[in-house]
Amino acid sequence: MRYSCKYKVHPGVRARDLPALMELYELNYIQLRRLVPDLDAIQEHSLSRVEGALNLYLAIVERSKYTTTLNLTYQFSDQDGSFPAPDVVIRMYHDAQLAEVISRGRRRGRRYAEYDRFHHRYSIQTKWQVNRFLQKWLGYCLHTGHIFSPAREQLSEALQSIEAEQTLSFES
Repeated sequence: MRYSCKYKVHPGVRARDLPALMELYELNYIQLRRLVPDLDAIQEHSLSRVEGALNLYLAIVERSKYTTTLNLTYQFSDQDGSFPAPDVVIRMYHDAQLAEVISRGRRRGRRYAEYDRFHHRYSIQTKWQVNRFLQKWLGYCLHTGHIFSPAREQLSEALQSIEAEQTLSFES
């Protein structure tokens, strides 16, 4: 039996069915490992700064032997204060090398997330859409140069302290 579908996610991937969803989970895992290459060494709260791009925030929600749950977001500000968006919680399954969106986004004035896998049963179509968003967003983050690396964080802190010392020495 041959499967023919005009929608493609990635070369050879069918769109909006269970195999496509599993492929998205795999692709998301690969991209997350590129974004956070040394997941075990990363701090509970990390920040990736890239000139000309929004700061990307990473928070490790839970770590275990076979899974890691993390929160990835930007921070925006408006007249009512700051808020996270898109505010995505992702669970990484290290043994299967999959990553799926657990919840996504909260709107102002709403208590619960827009998408929350633990409180609702979603169709494969809906899961596919949410995880496809994650795939595109991770690709964009990687394209702009974001990476969470302990060495990069230490270098950034060292450069900031050197700049602060130089500023103080120029003022003296």
